[in-house]
Amino acid sequence: MKHLRTAVIGTGYLGRFHAQKYAALPDCELVAVVDTRPERAQAVAAELGCQAMTGYRDLVGQVDAVSIVVPTQLHHAVAREMLDQGVHVLVEKPITVTEAEADALIELARRRKLQLQVGHLERFNPAVQGLVSMVGTPMFIESHRLAPYNPRGADVSVVLDLMIHDIDIILNLVGQPLARIDANGVPVISSDIDIANARLQFANGCVANVTASRVSLKQERKMRLFQRSGYIALDFQNRTLDVRRTAQSANEGDIPEIHSEQVAFESGDAIMSEIQAFLTSIRDGTRPIVSGEDGRQALATAIEITRQLREHPMPGQQELPRPSS
Repeated sequence: MKHLRTAVIGTGYLGRFHAQKYAALPDCELVAVVDTRPERAQAVAAELGCQAMTGYRDLVGQVDAVSIVVPTQLHHAVAREMLDQGVHVLVEKPITVTEAEADALIELARRRKLQLQVGHLERFNPAVQGLVSMVGTPMFIESHRLAPYNPRGADVSVVLDLMIHDIDIILNLVGQPLARIDANGVPVISSDIDIANARLQFANGCVANVTASRVSLKQERKMRLFQRSGYIALDFQNRTLDVRRTAQSANEGDIPEIHSEQVAFESGDAIMSEIQAFLTSIRDGTRPIVSGEDGRQALATAIEITRQLREHPMPGQQELPRPSS
């Protein structure tokens, strides 16, 4: 299969970008965009020269692969329908609302021999890809993801809105089972958690301290990683790595030399890289860079953090609403 027929389900802020990338690629065809709001679907379709649809079931038989960029509560139903009809799926993060829903999609994709990729976009940040190539065995990781309040993501807690990006990256970097999770956080503006911190302890002793806030005055996305050979600081926004490596001294007992290096990466296009990786995995039959299993693991961790935040509120904090099952 060389020339792939594609579509995007959901043409909001992010979905429109997905559609633009498919339309720009010479080795695939953007057949349609789908949105329950006809005017939005028609506007994007007119911009990109494809069909506008209001029902995703109308895609059956017309496409080979789709991006699903709808509210999280709809991920499972829409992805299940597409996979069941033999269509490869790139679904936005988080993969689903529950672990059981994620398991069902993973099993369906496996049974149908289809690709299921999850849209953890930060994995395609050039600086993150550079970091991966430098990591050996992490011993301690610290991350901060801070942003001003944006109602667009306020339908879920800050854990599923922002922290899950860093959870996914950290789980991928460490590659070990989680042994313990401790979390705390509070609502500030919305009715759900707006600022949270989680301490992740892995089976091999590595510890990650993860902070996310959507009520900050500034935007910051940074991660620091310590390993036996030195220290790496990642700036997601500026796409830089500050690398400090230790060199063994010739004389035993001397303080080792520290070599410093800063690596800057071109801006790139993370969404385009994500979509190209998805299409490559379809053509080659290879495991997606962010597989359904990866998405499920990040979701399970985020769910446990959220459970702790809801069941053990901080002193003086009102009980948070329980998520609907």
